[in-house]
Amino acid sequence: MSDKQMHTQSREINLLTPSNKLPLYGKRILVTAPRNYAYRLSEQIIKQGGLPILMPTIETCYLSNYTKLDTALERIGEFDWIIFTSRNGITAFFHRMNDLDIPVSVLKNCHLSALGKDAESLLSFSGKVDLIPRESSPGGIVAELAKLPEIYQKKVLIPAPEVVGLPEPDVVPNLITDLQKLGIEVTRVPTYITQGLDKNIYSIELNLMRQGMIDVIAFSSTAEVESFLTMVNSQSDYEGCIIGCFGPYTTANAQQLGMNVSIVSRDYSSFQGFAEAIAEFFTLSYSSDSALGDVG
Repeated sequence: MSDKQMHTQSREINLLTPSNKLPLYGKRILVTAPRNYAYRLSEQIIKQGGLPILMPTIETCYLSNYTKLDTALERIGEFDWIIFTSRNGITAFFHRMNDLDIPVSVLKNCHLSALGKDAESLLSFSGKVDLIPRESSPGGIVAELAKLPEIYQKKVLIPAPEVVGLPEPDVVPNLITDLQKLGIEVTRVPTYITQGLDKNIYSIELNLMRQGMIDVIAFSSTAEVESFLTMVNSQSDYEGCIIGCFGPYTTANAQQLGMNVSIVSRDYSSFQGFAEAIAEFFTLSYSSDSALGDVG
């Protein structure tokens, strides 16, 4: 058996294992990701024995005005690279190409990049992926492009969200700045909308949280954190919850917004890594409590 096969086996959860033998048994995890991501994260939490409670604080949807995106698609052959920072961006971009009857073949001379598992979606739409950065983050993309001697003055298109009703997270603006420092000509184009949801639909979930019935709040993006904070009255509403974040970028922004983050996934290329980080937190906590009990 190869090392890769052994690693894959070690990460798999046997679904016939009694739930009380799994690390997240009885743990209620509040999932704030938009619904198209929430079901994937929830699946991984369930595999670890947890009880996901869905409370998407943001939603992603199609644009109301396609003028800027359509203009970019009309001159798509001018770009050397297209850098996708989310699966939503990939889906919305190629759906619009399909709506306009633009063949995927127009991208044959353009390099395409995506993060982590998003590359699977990009491959299904385009038939190719030219760059999957080692670090599954915008910073990882910058680091990889910086190694290319011919990257100077190349034209890069970034399909990005149009953030409505919330402060825009710094992720895409920082990516643009870092690429420009490499001498790259960057064009950002709105491809889909990210917007907050009405807190009034979540009276049950928010009450569970205030009553201390939620063990973990799992944030997968800064926008989720921003919108969540508009739904609570004060920090006391969620002070009994452990805060988990999907990777260092969301963690840093959550901390800047005043949150005490206890769980950070080291593998942030997939939601499996996030669920494993949550499970590991409780496994280690249980081990520590047991050790203290033995000492006593």
